[in-house]
Amino acid sequence: MLVSVKNKTMKKILFVALMLPLSAFSAHQHHVVPQAPIGIMGYHLHPEGEWMMSYSYMQMRMDGNLQGRDSVDAPLPGYMVSPLAMDMKMHMLGVMYGYSNSLTMMAMIPVKSYSMDLMLNMNSKEFSTESSGVGDLKLSAIFQTGMHWVSSVGLNLPTGSIDEKDINPQSSGNAVQLPYPMQMGSGSYELSMNSTYIKMFGKNSWGNKANFIFRLNENARDYKLGNSGELSSWYSVSVSDKSSLSCRLKFLSWGDISGMDGRLNPDMVPTADANLRAGHRADLLLGGNYRLTKTVLLGVEAGLPVYQSLHGPQLETDLSVELGVQYEF
Repeated sequence: MLVSVKNKTMKKILFVALMLPLSAFSAHQHHVVPQAPIGIMGYHLHPEGEWMMSYSYMQMRMDGNLQGRDSVDAPLPGYMVSPLAMDMKMHMLGVMYGYSNSLTMMAMIPVKSYSMDLMLNMNSKEFSTESSGVGDLKLSAIFQTGMHWVSSVGLNLPTGSIDEKDINPQSSGNAVQLPYPMQMGSGSYELSMNSTYIKMFGKNSWGNKANFIFRLNENARDYKLGNSGELSSWYSVSVSDKSSLSCRLKFLSWGDISGMDGRLNPDMVPTADANLRAGHRADLLLGGNYRLTKTVLLGVEAGLPVYQSLHGPQLETDLSVELGVQYEF
């Protein structure tokens, strides 16, 4: 096999997803309110010849460091620089096309920006670094696998930069390589696998989605991001013919980086240490959808972590918010 799943939590999630029974999901149910939360993509099929354009804006705030589940105060012992906080902003553009009533094609590409606040341990001087650009292109084929099920297989292309640089107080005015979390892409080809279950209860619905990403190769800088898994479960309640509210629990697991970027010094800052990137997290998210017209859907979703365990010290997530619009034609 080209890939392996080493993380025990990911193995358990993958086993559950593969053992789920296969059944049908009507290609026309995506017009029924309520839909899935705006943060869930690729959960339904489109009728043959139908297009859907989507745009979403996501912002995530990280503040403070965790080692396991324990907080670690700055200055972080053993390092020259301590990360303090980080803001991530992302614009996601997507398009879906109903190739047939049983097959939908999807493409998505993000435009991201990062801003990280750090501190020099020797004098407590604070500074920041920034990066921005296009991320990795995601291509997927979505198909029916049963009465309430759809699945997808995709290939993520390494269109995002892994050469982002910025100036810091110790770089003598020269732009130097930024650590792994500040890069736009993985630099690797990636296999993505998804399976989604949605069942309607009148105008309400219950859904589950499993998503896995496997990195297939080392990138041009001799490292490979860890494999990752995500499992979401949500319930949507219809408020009116046009609107719905949702509650979602999302579990995430990701592995350490294999290999390393030789331009980074892991003794300088923990974000440059390939062995301190893994973690597990559970988020609780509340959302709402509003169908502006028969073809336009607006959505919002916001969440907070209810559990985090990080192979760190590593910045912990505090808050995430996503706004989106979808247009079918």
